[in-house]
Amino acid sequence: MMSWFQHIELKDPIWLWALLLAPLILYYTRKKLFSSLSYLSIPTVEILPKARTWKSVLFSFLPFLSVLGWSFLVVAMARPQRVLSEEIIKGDGISIFLTIDLSSSMLSQDFNPNRLEASKLVAIDFVQKRKYDKIGIAAFSGEGFTQCPLTSDKDILIKLLEELKCGNLEDGTAIGMGISVAINRLRQDSAKSKVIILLTDGVNNAGDISPQIAAEMAITYNIKIYSIGVGTNGEAYSPIGRNPDGKFVFGMVPVNIDEGLLRDISTRTGGKYYRATTLEQLKVIYNEIDQLEKTKLDIKVFKRYSEMFRPFVLLGLLMLALSYIFRMYLLQFKN
Repeated sequence: MMSWFQHIELKDPIWLWALLLAPLILYYTRKKLFSSLSYLSIPTVEILPKARTWKSVLFSFLPFLSVLGWSFLVVAMARPQRVLSEEIIKGDGISIFLTIDLSSSMLSQDFNPNRLEASKLVAIDFVQKRKYDKIGIAAFSGEGFTQCPLTSDKDILIKLLEELKCGNLEDGTAIGMGISVAINRLRQDSAKSKVIILLTDGVNNAGDISPQIAAEMAITYNIKIYSIGVGTNGEAYSPIGRNPDGKFVFGMVPVNIDEGLLRDISTRTGGKYYRATTLEQLKVIYNEIDQLEKTKLDIKVFKRYSEMFRPFVLLGLLMLALSYIFRMYLLQFKN
């Protein structure tokens, strides 16, 4: 019963102030009833004997029945409505493109289990926090491609993030191509704030578009680039080749990240460069970006209602009708 009332709203609640008149209506109804009896020369003592009978109980209850009926009609005037459904329409949030390096070096095991898998886990956590934003995924190795266009469907985003893996494309690190793929998607979007989060562990060594040219494109379309260089200091256990069966061969390799380039393209576009040498640092970086890029929303709520005033009208009229019938019945008693 309580859950039913939880979904009820009043369209015109100002009518409920009229319920304050209930004591006056009760007084007027009782006075009118006694006046009717006096007018017909019916002693009230005959209606209300010392012993409580059904007639005396009915006589006492009649004024309350009238007030109850009137109260139901007042509630009906307040237009009670049951909420059937609710739709939330949100204004533009932030459009974000996660641009992730898939070169073979992302399989380096200085992160557990490797750089790519650790980066995917942190990116998934970031996606889950950005409730109202559109997010897309671009990836790159020797070339760039769109893994997922901008979407608000977080389940699809997480699924496609989980499917990212190294080795499907020509190896290399085409940072400029990865950025340009994201820009091409973002430039057509209507969001006021657009952001690229670039994650890489190397030096640009492939692609037809340089990172510097890609940064100029980002400036043209007012897109910020946050860059993250991922990898430990010194050496890491990394792929150094492949066996005939396609499996990677690992060995100790110096970690080489072009931090100067990443810092430059981030600064020029209004973003920031970060270096993550551990998984914990990577989590902190994504949390900081999450705080820097806050979503400003214009939220409108549309509700579908079912009018519930009719039952109150029927109950009110029924109470008033019963009050009238019982009053006429009592006034017929003459001893």
